[in-house]
Amino acid sequence: MKRLHIRIKGIVQGVGFRPFIYNLAKSLGISGNVTNTSGGVIIDAEGERLDEFLESIRTQCPPLAKIDNIEIHEMPAKGYEGFSIVESIDQGSFTLVSPDMAICGDCLREMLDPSDRRYLYPFINCTNCGPRYSITKKVPYDRPNTTMSVFNMCPQCLAEYNDPSNRRFHAQPNACRECGPQLESQISNFKFQINETADPMEKTIELLKHGAIVAIKGIGGFHLCCDAENEKAVKRLREHKRRSNKPFGLMSYDVETVKKFCDVSPTEESLLKDMRRPIVLLKKIGERLTDEIAPRNKYLGFMLPYAPLHYLLFHYPIANSQSPMASHFSALVMTSGNLSEEPIVIDNEEAISRLSFADAFLLHNRDIFMRVDDSVIKDRSFIRRARGYVPEPIRLSDDGPDVLGCGADIKNTFTVTRGNYAVVSQHIGDMENIETLRFFEESLNNLKQVYRANPVAVAYDLHPNYLSTQWALNLKSQIVHFGIQHHYAHIASVMAEHGIKEKVIGVAFDGTGYGTDGNIWGSEFLVCDFNGFGRAAHFKYIPLPGSARAVKECWRTAVSYIAACGLQDADLWNCIDNIGFIEKYGRDKIENIMKILGNRQFSPLSSGAGRLFDAVSALCGICDKNTFEGEAAIALENEIRNSKLQDAYPFEISEGGPFVVDFSRMILCLIEDVSRDEDRGLIAVRFHNTVINAITEVVSRISAMHGIKTVALSGGVFQNEYLLEGVFERLLSLGFNVYTNEKVPCNDAGISLGQAHIARERLKKQTGIS
Repeated sequence: MKRLHIRIKGIVQGVGFRPFIYNLAKSLGISGNVTNTSGGVIIDAEGERLDEFLESIRTQCPPLAKIDNIEIHEMPAKGYEGFSIVESIDQGSFTLVSPDMAICGDCLREMLDPSDRRYLYPFINCTNCGPRYSITKKVPYDRPNTTMSVFNMCPQCLAEYNDPSNRRFHAQPNACRECGPQLESQISNFKFQINETADPMEKTIELLKHGAIVAIKGIGGFHLCCDAENEKAVKRLREHKRRSNKPFGLMSYDVETVKKFCDVSPTEESLLKDMRRPIVLLKKIGERLTDEIAPRNKYLGFMLPYAPLHYLLFHYPIANSQSPMASHFSALVMTSGNLSEEPIVIDNEEAISRLSFADAFLLHNRDIFMRVDDSVIKDRSFIRRARGYVPEPIRLSDDGPDVLGCGADIKNTFTVTRGNYAVVSQHIGDMENIETLRFFEESLNNLKQVYRANPVAVAYDLHPNYLSTQWALNLKSQIVHFGIQHHYAHIASVMAEHGIKEKVIGVAFDGTGYGTDGNIWGSEFLVCDFNGFGRAAHFKYIPLPGSARAVKECWRTAVSYIAACGLQDADLWNCIDNIGFIEKYGRDKIENIMKILGNRQFSPLSSGAGRLFDAVSALCGICDKNTFEGEAAIALENEIRNSKLQDAYPFEISEGGPFVVDFSRMILCLIEDVSRDEDRGLIAVRFHNTVINAITEVVSRISAMHGIKTVALSGGVFQNEYLLEGVFERLLSLGFNVYTNEKVPCNDAGISLGQAHIARERLKKQTGIS
C-alpha cells in the first residue's frame, strides 16, 4: 500500500479545507491524518485510491480555498486505521490567511428561516463564509488565536464543530444566539420616540426610517449609515463627515434594486455578487437618489450586503410593517466610520467618542482585531483594495528575501515580501496624522507576524517630507535602505504583477511625485528595468502658483498654463477674459498669481499630468476646485458623451532627449472653443484624444530609439477609463505589448508593491540573498 506525505500551500486555513480533506479521505477509503501548520496544510495519506484523492483535492476544493503549491513525497506505509484531524502545529513557517468573505447562500437561508435555530442571528457563519482576517490575531488559524476565543461554544455549536458531515465542522467563528456575540443599540441625541422594548435591530431600522445617522459596527470596522432616499439625512452626514464632494458608498439588498439606480453590465453584476463584495462603481441612470450622495458624478458606488446584520437591516421583521419580508430600504448610505483622513473606527468606545455626531450606534461584542475598509472597483480595476482581498498575496515570479515597501503618503499601503509572495496591506489612508501612522504600524506588525516576515531591507519614496519616508529612515541602521523614485515604483508595480523582467517603456501619469531633479513629476515616460530607469520624456514643466493651493484651486493652474503659451500681454488678458476668469476671480487676484509664477518658492515646477486635467476642467468651466483628490479630472471625464469622435487638438514634441510635450497650442485652441461656447462634451473628447495621441507618439519615438516593444501603464490618471482604453487600443494596434495594474490599484496604493519589488530584485543581485 502506498503512503503519501502531502504539503499544500495557499489559502487553506479558515476555509473548511481540513474538513474537506477529512470527508474526501473517508469517501475514498484513505487512511491517515490532516493538520494545520504555520506553513500550510499537511496530509499523511495511504490507500489504494491516492491518485483520485490528489485529483479531487486539485479540482474540488472549498470555494474560499486557493491552492498555490502541492508538494508530494512517497513514504513507507504506516498502516493507519481511519482518518483523523490532528491538532494544529506551529512550525515557525507561514501560511496564507483568508480574507473576510460575505455570508454564503446556505447561512443566509438559515438566518431567514423561522424554523432554524439561528433565525435572525446576525453573526451566523460557516467554513464557507464570514470573518477571517479581521478577527485573526495570529496563526495557525484556530479559535484560540482569534477574537472569538472569549466565546465558549454551547453544546449544539460544539456538536456541529466536531461533526465531519456538518459544514460548520472546524468553523472557528462558529456561534449562535446562546453562546456567541450579541448586538446592542445606543441612542445618543436623536429626538424620536422609540419603542424601548424593541430589540437593537428593530430600533436601528426605525431610527434610519426617520432620518437618523447610525454608526454600525460591521466586520472590518464601523459604517456611518443613513437612508439614501432621505436627502436631509445624507446632507447632514456629509456635513459631519467633512467630506466635501467625495462620493458616499451605497448598499442595496440585491442587484435588481441596484438596477433601478444604475446601469449594471454582466461583469459588474458578477462583481457585485462576488463573495468578496467590493463596492462597484456603476453609471447612474435616472434621478431617484439625491445628488448629495455623489455630487457632479455620473457614477454611484454600490455594494450588496456582506455581513449577516446588513441583510437584517433590509429584511428584519418589524411589527406593523406592510410585509414581513418586504425590504425596508431601497438603498442605504454606507460610508466608512471615520472623520475625513482618519482610519476607520473599530472599537465600541472609540466609536462613541470619535463618531459622537451619530444619532445612534448599533454595536456588538465581537472585537475587530484588524481594521479593513471596503474595497472599491471600477470596470475590474481596483480603486481601493482592502476587505475581501487582503491579505491574499500576489505571487511573484521567484523567491527572494523579505523586504518592506513603505508606500507613498497618499492612499498609503505597505508591502511585505515573503518567499515568492508579496503581501500588500489593506488601504491605510493618507499619512497626515498620528492615528494613520499608528494604523500603519499595527497592520505591519500583524502581517509580519502572520507571514513570519523579517524584512532585511526597506524601500521608501524619495520625498523627504513624506511621513512614510521619515518612518523608514528611522529604522535600525543594519537594515538596508532603498530610496525609490515615485513613478519608477509605479511602473515596477506593473512589472511585479506580470512577472516582467526585461526593459519596458513605463508611462506613469499622476498628479504629483518627487522627481530626481527636485521638481514635481507626474507625466513620466521611463525606460526601466529593476536595475534603474532613465527619464525618456515628460510634459512641459508648468509653475504651480501657491503650490498646494493650486492643487486645490485648479483655476490657478489654468492661469499658469495660459501664461506658459508665450502670448503678448494684451492677447494673454484677452484669453483670460474670453473664458470668464476676470469676471469670476477678479483681475487683481489673477495679476497676483502672474507675479509669483517666476518665484520657485511660491510656484514650484510641475510636469504632473493630473494638473493638466485640472487646468482643462477649470478652463472649460466644469470644475475649478478640487474638494477631494481627482475631482476636477473626474468631472472632465464625465463630460464625455461621444466616445467615437476622433477630433483632437495640436501639440508639439521637442527633439532630443528627454522629449518634452508642449500643450500650448492645444490650450489656445481649447480656449477658442470655450469662448465660442462649444459643447463641453466635445471639448472633453478632443482633449482626451489629444493626450492619447501624445502618449502614442512619444512611446513610438522612444521605442524607435531603444528597440523596446513592452509598455507598462500606471499612475492615478489611468483610472480614467476613456484614457486607459484609448491608449491600450492605439498601442496594441501598433504592435506593442501593453500591461497595466490588475491586482493592485494604479493609483498610489500600488506604489509599495513596486518599491518592495525593486529593492528585492536589487538585493538579490547585490548579495545573492534568496
